Amino acid sequence: MAAQANAAPVIIKRKKVIKGGGHHGGAWKVAYADFVTAMMAFFMLMWLLNATTEQQRKGIADYFSPTIPINRISGGGDGAFFGESIFTEMTLAKNGTGAAMSAEGQDTETGTNGTDPEGQNELFKVVDAELMGRGGESMVMDELKRHVITKVTDEGMVIELFDVEGYPLFDVGTDSANPILKQLLDVIADATKVVVNKIAVAGHVRSNPIVAIKNPVWDLSAQRATQTRLLLEKVLDDPERIQKVTGYADRQPEAEDKMDIRNNRLEIILLRE
Repeated sequence: MAAQANAAPVIIKRKKVIKGGGHHGGAWKVAYADFVTAMMAFFMLMWLLNATTEQQRKGIADYFSPTIPINRISGGGDGAFFGESIFTEMTLAKNGTGAAMSAEGQDTETGTNGTDPEGQNELFKVVDAELMGRGGESMVMDELKRHVITKVTDEGMVIELFDVEGYPLFDVGTDSANPILKQLLDVIADATKVVVNKIAVAGHVRSNPIVAIKNPVWDLSAQRATQTRLLLEKVLDDPERIQKVTGYADRQPEAEDKMDIRNNRLEIILLRE
C-alpha cells in the first residue's frame, strides 16, 4: 500500500489535432482595414466638396457619366478657365449655340457671319492657348483663373474679368484696383504679345441698391475702365494698342439680377483688324 501511495501519478496528454489551419483571430484586421479605407474615402469626398467649385464638380460628375462620349456640351475641364475656352459650345459668340451653327448662319470656325479674311480666329486661338497654358503655372494662377472667361464676338476676342464673392477686382464703390486685378492684367499682357491687334477696354458695374439723385454707376464704370487702361499701359509691349475706353454703367448686366456682384466686370477686347 505504501508503495502505491508513493507512485507518481499517471498524466495522460491528449493532443488536439485541428485540420485546415484553424482560426488565427485575424478577421478584425480585415474589418478595421475596410473601416479605415471607407473613412479615407469619406474625408477625401468632404475635401473635394470644399475645395472645388460647382463647375468643377460638374466636370467630375461628367467624367464618370456614361453619357459623356455623346454629350454635345462638356461641363468638365481644369484648364486655365475651367473649360471656358473661347471655342466651347456655351461661350463662342455668346449666343447659346457655341461652336454649333446658329440660325443666322454663323460660321463654326470664324465666330462671325462666315467671313474671316485675315484668319483672326486662328490668332485668337493662339492667345487663348497662351492664357490657358499660363493657367496651370502656380497656385496663384489657380485663384486668378476664377475671375476670367473668354469669348469671341463680331467685335473680336473678349477677355472678361469679373468679381468673385469675397474677391473683388476693385475696392467696393471705388476705382482702387486690388492686387488680383494687377496680376490678371500682367498675365493678359504677356499672352497678347503674340498678336498685334488693337485693344478696347470696357467697364461694367452692378446697379446701385441705393436710390440717389445722382446715380454713380456711370462715373464708376468709366473710372474703372480708365484705371484698367492705365494699368495695362504699364505692362503692354505697346501702350498705343489701346484704342478705346468705355464705361457702360449697369446697362449691360451679365446676370439677371442687376445688383448681382457678377455684373462688376471688365472687358479687355482684342479688336478684329
